[in-house]
Amino acid sequence: MGFSIYAADAWVTDLSRVISPWAAYPVIYGIAVVPGFMNAFLVVSLLLDRRPRARQSSERLPGISILVAAYNEEESIASTIESIARQHYEGPLQVIVINDGSKDSTAEKLAGLNYPWLQVLNLERNGGKANALNAGLALVRHRLTITVDGDSYLHHSALHNLVRRYMSDPPTTRAVAGAVLVRNSRKNMVTAIQEWDYFHGIAAIKRLQSLYQGTLVAQGAFSIYDTALLRDLGGWAHTVGEDIVLTWAILERGHRVGFAENACLFTNAPDTWLQFIRQRQRWSRGLIEAFKSHWRLLFKPRMTTLFIWWNLMFPYMDLVYTFAFVPGLVLALFGVFWIAGPMTLLVLPLAMIVNYLMFTVQAKMFTEQGLKVRRNVLGFIFYALFYSVVLQPACVLGYIKELVSRSKNWGTK
Repeated sequence: MGFSIYAADAWVTDLSRVISPWAAYPVIYGIAVVPGFMNAFLVVSLLLDRRPRARQSSERLPGISILVAAYNEEESIASTIESIARQHYEGPLQVIVINDGSKDSTAEKLAGLNYPWLQVLNLERNGGKANALNAGLALVRHRLTITVDGDSYLHHSALHNLVRRYMSDPPTTRAVAGAVLVRNSRKNMVTAIQEWDYFHGIAAIKRLQSLYQGTLVAQGAFSIYDTALLRDLGGWAHTVGEDIVLTWAILERGHRVGFAENACLFTNAPDTWLQFIRQRQRWSRGLIEAFKSHWRLLFKPRMTTLFIWWNLMFPYMDLVYTFAFVPGLVLALFGVFWIAGPMTLLVLPLAMIVNYLMFTVQAKMFTEQGLKVRRNVLGFIFYALFYSVVLQPACVLGYIKELVSRSKNWGTK
């Protein structure tokens, strides 16, 4: 942190000649100092990460209930259920698919599936994901509940690894997030770029948070929860970001949320920029919803509090990037180097080091699971150089929408 401040001092001095120092400091700190500290903290933490393997014991695996909320999933719902059928899971299994008022042939696809553990709940109207999951929760029979997205595909050991991690984690654990990766990365450049975000950025952050006992999002796409606690909390809140709001409710109760990096689920990422922007707006709205509902976490004397404050920095950094750095890049094209310039290129070696480390960690996990990392060099180049230009303004739009709008819909289907 001290080095970042020292390195940014000359940058602040130059910018102060153009705008006031009161504006120059938050701009440069949001562009360079805070992100630099976060990246350094991430690198050191991943280098020191020596998490124990999930305990492999002769103890019988517990029964699990899987909730699959599906809305207009005619193209993928059958393969999602088939991937569950192929699981190497030895415990009792209950799968509840909640067809949330789909307007396509999702109901017909489900009617053609015949598994003894499969139960289909058809809702007449689309009430949103939280409503669908809560309807399914009322039918759950087992003490552990897993959520799986209706357009996803589970690696054959995903359920086993997720449950083993839950059972091996400290007794205060009440939820564990699985590892969500991109299934349709070959479709176009939009999905190819996101493959690296899921493989690097999202997975690395979850690893970091779990290392300090505080995964902040047990994502609805693939996570396991204590059923009794879910019911005690009232299930999923009717919010845009129902998964992060639920996770923070679990944390506020004093429980721990873990991460199973080797429990792999592959999901369909948005395949157009418009769908991607809407998705990231939804995620950023969910962050604001979580802060509004569980702001007390900012003052809890726990290790996880560091990452609650860390998340509080994201709106600040996204705003600075959108309204200062992006215009600074445009000015630099015309030879005006107030914010971005030749010195900005010095961050590229650091970015390559961080990405190489994340790749090494993830590739090792892939090898252990019998998976191969796809060669996607062009996707990585665009991810490293241009992804933030779309991502961070999309997040800013989400923050603004949550602050000024009461509309609570997903907007992606």
